[in-house]
Amino acid sequence: MNKKIGYLIAFAIALAAPFVGYPVFLSKLLCFALFASAFNLLIGFTGLLSFGHAAFYGAAGYVAGNAMKVWGWPVELGILAGAVAGGLIGLVMGALAIRRQGIYFSMITLALAQMVYFGALRAGEFTGGEDGLQGVPRGKLLGVVDLANDTNLYFFVLGICVLAFALIVRTVHSPFGQVLKAVKENEPRAISLGYDVDRYKLLAFVLSAALSGLAGATNMLVQGFETLTDVHWTMSGLVILMTLVGGMGTLAGPMLGAIIIIALENKLGDWGIFLTNATGIEWFNTIGEAVNMVVGLIFIICVLLFRRGIIGEFIALFDRSGAKKAA
Repeated sequence: MNKKIGYLIAFAIALAAPFVGYPVFLSKLLCFALFASAFNLLIGFTGLLSFGHAAFYGAAGYVAGNAMKVWGWPVELGILAGAVAGGLIGLVMGALAIRRQGIYFSMITLALAQMVYFGALRAGEFTGGEDGLQGVPRGKLLGVVDLANDTNLYFFVLGICVLAFALIVRTVHSPFGQVLKAVKENEPRAISLGYDVDRYKLLAFVLSAALSGLAGATNMLVQGFETLTDVHWTMSGLVILMTLVGGMGTLAGPMLGAIIIIALENKLGDWGIFLTNATGIEWFNTIGEAVNMVVGLIFIICVLLFRRGIIGEFIALFDRSGAKKAA
């Protein structure tokens, strides 16, 4: 009941947000929240650490962008094409990597993702190369709702994220999700019970890849362009950071982590301090280029103080409080 109330409060805040904030920035937050939730489905509930999720996120953006700009597809089919592309790439990568475990699995996903990155760099006619895919039109939803309006776009993105998050919640609490948790906790035992562990892990990998592709395609729609940044390995590192800060293995944690990290990256660059040199002359120095250092410092603090992530620590605190009251 408490979780349902929390979700309702979060949804109410999301509905009111575009009227008090910048809709495009809020839409970007939602896209990264979905991306982190999709990644968490793999690492938090299946126990597989992938360094290649940028491939699904970025490639889906390119496919959706070309579908809408070059092929003339409506926005609904463009977003769907991006999600399907992410799932197909995930199927190929998963089939190659899933039989390896631990660091070997992670390194294979990283290597395959870098292959996708260099492919995007070379395929200039499709991706725009270093210039990126520019000027993607937002189009109209169902041919009626003009997504050029930032508020309309925000509610469209919110609807996508709510449906995708509902799918993740349903997956986690389904029998399939319980098997994934069993694989994470004790894979040999799951095998001894007769489960085809590799098949379950592959299905989880493909679902996570498809949802990551959905997030990437939606973010491309929000930004109006797609660049190599989204398919670079640093994007995979960023989503790992979001998940760990928010709380790996929790449903709300990755979303909170994504909001914190993206908000910091966007806002820290606007902050600065006044400095005085030896001659007494003062000047204003923005944090700007040091944003990654600041974010890294925050990550270190979170790891040291919140080892379960922010949401994970709150859950553990409530569990301890409940246990004391029961005693």
